[in-house]
This record gives sequence, structure tokens and C-alpha cells, in this order.
Amino acid sequence: MITIDTITVEPEALPERTDLRELFAQDGPVELEIGSGKGTFLLRQAQAHPDRNYLGIEWANKFYKYAADRFARWGLSNARILRADARHFVMHRLAPACLDALHIYHPDPWPKKRHHKRRLMQPDFAAAAVAALKPGARLAIQTDHSDYFEQICCVLNATEGLEETDWADEDFGTVGEDVRTNFEIKYEREGRQFYRLAFRRTSG
Repeated sequence: MITIDTITVEPEALPERTDLRELFAQDGPVELEIGSGKGTFLLRQAQAHPDRNYLGIEWANKFYKYAADRFARWGLSNARILRADARHFVMHRLAPACLDALHIYHPDPWPKKRHHKRRLMQPDFAAAAVAALKPGARLAIQTDHSDYFEQICCVLNATEGLEETDWADEDFGTVGEDVRTNFEIKYEREGRQFYRLAFRRTSG
């Protein structure tokens, strides 16, 4: 039986370097979403691809609980949710080459200049993310903040081990230009412009 207890992951219970495949009963590709919010993207993907495994990281406690409840009510055996600092988790807790995809949609832009150092996408984080991706794995990122997008482009294009690829990839939930997260739906109604990039991990 799928319950909230089986959906949620306690970071304290995980090994120092976590191979995310160990969190799921079935074998299969593992995808990670940073900043899952209410879990809309992961819910849709887990339903569409029952042969794949999905983990979301969400720091906001109310959204974390909301997503866990949704996954449990839908009986998703291939979805999990974790409340943790995503930057620390990717940089210090993930095992090498354990991800088939990394999704980052609308990360906090920290728009004030003095707060830019708090932005998720920094060179050390990008290098750790690449190390966690398998060769050929996908990294997709979307934002509605043009200044942050410029920083994202600079960081990722300077990161070894990545090559840019097409954004649209139905297997990974980017149909046309849509991701359909809660934030995307909200911001689309407000008429905001979206900026997006997708990369593949090279074999080198």
C-alpha cells in the first residue's frame, strides 16, 4: 500500500553518498526534480512513465507535504519526495552517475545583486550536477528571469561534460515549449516570458 510514509524520504536515513536507485523497488531510469513545489510535473511524469523513477526535492514544508499527499493519493510507487537543501544534497549526498535526468524549473532568482551568491546555479553546483548525471543523461532548466538566465547560460556553457541539446523531448516532459509546472502555469497567466536550456552529459 502506498502511503505518505512510503512516499517521503528522510535525508538523515540516507547513506553519505546516495544512489537514488536504492530508493525505489523497481529497476529503471531515475530522474530528479529540484524545486518540485506541489508536485505537478512529477505527478504527470510518474503517471505517464510507470517504468521510470522520480524524486523531487522541495524545501518549502507546506509544498513538500502537499506533494507527498498527492503522490500517495494517486498510488504512485515510482515517485518520492525529499525535503532538503537541494544545493547541499546534489553537491554532497548524490552518488556519481546516478541520474538519467535532472530537471530545474523556475529556481529562485534571488533578484537583488547582493543575493546573487545564493542562486542555485553556480560553477561548483554545475560541476556536481554533471558528476551526478550518467553519460547521455539530460539536464533541463527553465526560468522567467532574464538576468538569471544570462548567469545560467554562462555557468553551464563553461561547465565541462555538457553539450546543448533540443529543449523539446516528450520522453522527459518537455512537449514543445511546455513543462507545465505550477509556476509555469501561474507565470504564463501573468504574461511572463520563459527562458530555457537543455543539455546532455557527454561520455568524456
